[in-house]
Amino acid sequence: MDDPVAEGYLLTQLENAMPSRYPQFDRSRLQILPLAQRQHLVALDDLLEVGQSPLPFEHAHLPPLADAVVAARRDGRAVILLMGAHVIKQGLSRYVIDFIRRGWISLVALNGAGCVHDYELARIGATSESVANYIRRGQFGLWRETAEINDIVSAGAAEGLGMGEALGRAVAAGCGPAGTAGLPHRDASVFAAAYEASVPATVHVGIGYDILHEHPNFDAAATGAASYRDFLIFAREVENLEGGVVICCGTAVMGPEVYLKALSMARNVASAQGREICHFTSAVFDLLHLSGDLHAEAPKDSPEYYYRPYKTVLVRTVADGGTSYYIRGDHRATIPALHRLLSERV
Repeated sequence: MDDPVAEGYLLTQLENAMPSRYPQFDRSRLQILPLAQRQHLVALDDLLEVGQSPLPFEHAHLPPLADAVVAARRDGRAVILLMGAHVIKQGLSRYVIDFIRRGWISLVALNGAGCVHDYELARIGATSESVANYIRRGQFGLWRETAEINDIVSAGAAEGLGMGEALGRAVAAGCGPAGTAGLPHRDASVFAAAYEASVPATVHVGIGYDILHEHPNFDAAATGAASYRDFLIFAREVENLEGGVVICCGTAVMGPEVYLKALSMARNVASAQGREICHFTSAVFDLLHLSGDLHAEAPKDSPEYYYRPYKTVLVRTVADGGTSYYIRGDHRATIPALHRLLSERV
């Protein structure tokens, strides 16, 4: 069967016909509140304007990284940005949007939390809640407008769209599901900017990771199909990584793991075609202090060995001819600094 949504529906019907021996949580009992009743930690005023750099930053590896990005885009090679949701929460959406609009990146990959914060900013101009506060009363994540994402993804999956494309289309059009009040702050949306620029924005979901999965309208089959479509879009872009750049920014698990599997797939096909995907640049932007030689794996008795951006992005995947850089610093310092260097070069 070619329709993944129909396949998911049939699977659900089969599961209902042969129910598990174990009881399940009844989501219809949940109390869902409007976002107007939530205290927000991030608002539009917290977003940096392009050119605004509150934390001046210099790093010896930033100039060669900027050179690699410029060369890759000049030659039509992939420049992939893997980013965690914290990049949005730190107010850097407008910088990522400018990277997209200037054509400096060819794909941006996010986790499920990234689409939550992006949509909430576009929807109400604020995002992020105190987990410590709301988990005490069992209200963490259970907000009415946020769950609109589930309806957007389900509708998009039925049309064969990935999560990122479905979300970007809806936000760019300024309208969520039927009956919503619109998306007045869509100029702050990474997904809308990517959709308008025809740059893939992919969402890589782990079921149970995101507050969206708490809601009664969450369709696991539709989300799985849409997120897997995004993975295949991502893997297709990785096929063009020879001579390109991959930047892992604030994502310690999703980014490295999705990239690792996609690279294996791309190298498998390239090898059969007599090609290589070995000579490219990788970079990690993060806060963790790493010791020793960052171009060799840390020993297994060191906690650093288990930090995926280190062994996956900086070492293993560039071991056959690539170059890697570790840029340690606050995202509000490092991302504006990279943007400044790219602006000077382009």
